[in-house]
Amino acid sequence: MSDTIILETPRLILTMWDKNDAEMIRQLHSTIETTRYLSGAAPWTLEKAEDRLKSWFGEQAGDGVTKYKMLRRDDGRFIGRAGFSRFQEERDRGEFELGYSIRQDAWGNGYATEIAGALADWFFQRGFASQFIAFTHPENTASQRVLRKIGMQYRSPIIIDGVSGLCFKMSR
Repeated sequence: MSDTIILETPRLILTMWDKNDAEMIRQLHSTIETTRYLSGAAPWTLEKAEDRLKSWFGEQAGDGVTKYKMLRRDDGRFIGRAGFSRFQEERDRGEFELGYSIRQDAWGNGYATEIAGALADWFFQRGFASQFIAFTHPENTASQRVLRKIGMQYRSPIIIDGVSGLCFKMSR
């Protein structure tokens, strides 16, 4: 585990990735259930996980923020990823996108709401931007509930990689 803690909540810790974490990321996205609402809607290969890991290191270096490794505070168990990235299709507008993925065996424990709310506060406290977006698949009602619970508002429909989605925003 990286020694640098990015953010702590009552039950969770966000930390930077280690260079050898690609297999952990692949396992997070290893089933159709955990990828059905992600771009591509297919389980991730190790190569894809390695590419994403490299991109997260690059984002951290360039923007000072990325998607981080999420661990439970009580036992250090890996349960997912969460953080911000620049929305690639919107890079000219400079919009940051909140994203999170939780291991399937940890669903239903309120981790997504806990980390998303803490990340929103952290994002604004650090002055990354005056607003950010998040998007969900139209059928991902659980994620839509999370975004609304933390105070995000529906902005518009969005097409990402040819797939329809719903875009939410938060401003401060």
